Amino acid sequence: MERFVTEKELENEKEIQKTLRPKRFDEYIGQSLLKEKMKIFIEAAKRRNSCIDHILLYGPPGLGKTTLAGVIANEMGTNLRITSGPVLDKAGDLAAILTSLEENDILFIDEIHRLNTSVEEILYPAMEDGELDIIIGKGPSAKSIRIELPPFTLIGATTRAGLLSSPLRDRFGVTHRMEYYTDEELVEILIRGAKVLEVEISKEGALEIARRSRGTPRIANRFLKRIRDYAEIKGNGIITKKIVLDSLELLGIDKEGLDDLDRGIINSMLENYNGGPVGIETLSLLLGEDRRTIEEVYEPYLVKKGYIKRTPRGRVVTEKCREYFKDKE
Repeated sequence: MERFVTEKELENEKEIQKTLRPKRFDEYIGQSLLKEKMKIFIEAAKRRNSCIDHILLYGPPGLGKTTLAGVIANEMGTNLRITSGPVLDKAGDLAAILTSLEENDILFIDEIHRLNTSVEEILYPAMEDGELDIIIGKGPSAKSIRIELPPFTLIGATTRAGLLSSPLRDRFGVTHRMEYYTDEELVEILIRGAKVLEVEISKEGALEIARRSRGTPRIANRFLKRIRDYAEIKGNGIITKKIVLDSLELLGIDKEGLDDLDRGIINSMLENYNGGPVGIETLSLLLGEDRRTIEEVYEPYLVKKGYIKRTPRGRVVTEKCREYFKDKE
């Protein structure tokens, strides 16, 4: 079963998340520094009647990279093409997309760090010179054809900027890290989302959801949808603080935003290894998950909250974590 607190977009919620996405900067909440920069770049590009520089957005999932790409496209008045690194299996897949772009279009590639090397190499001349090199045929009869592309903007998104090759990273004119959202920003997002969903929510209810949403709008909106259903069945349709507390207790989400899996990780480290250090491979066996999933999905929030520390010898439970779990006994 999928976790409610995963930052990744679930298959069954794509439509509702799309509905809640802002379309313009005046609707986009949070990431104020990035917004300010983008407004300047967009206005300058529009005055010159040109496309904006290629943009690299990195940071944890669920913080609005895809949403921001859509907002930029809307503000520029251009088309947005969305794809992802794992989908572009062959160089021809990317070539087909690039040759179909119109002038000043925006191409958004999610998980760009997972591009194949052969696919990535096609991007270099496309980004730098606006040209596409294609090899037709094989062996001695193979020919190289150069196709001129219309001016376009590539927006790359990644959760692991360190995995990008230097040649690709250097071709982005704008690089920005997406930051976690504050509770106050999430409250604004929830109140706006409630209006879109046509449900009434109290300020206290919104704040209680925000506190448990891990600083991530995607999780906040997911909670909003679930709690709306609970409010309709168990209440009068209004999302109050009590409704939020009751529904999140039912979902197994505690006041710190931890779910059963988070608590299981901590309890296993405390009970089996006295809080650590525990090696990443041992954790992998303990959870039945591969190392990458632990590092990308499970650990970030626990580290962010100060419950786990990464050390050269392994993962260690902090004193703050011990106190929190001691109080829950």
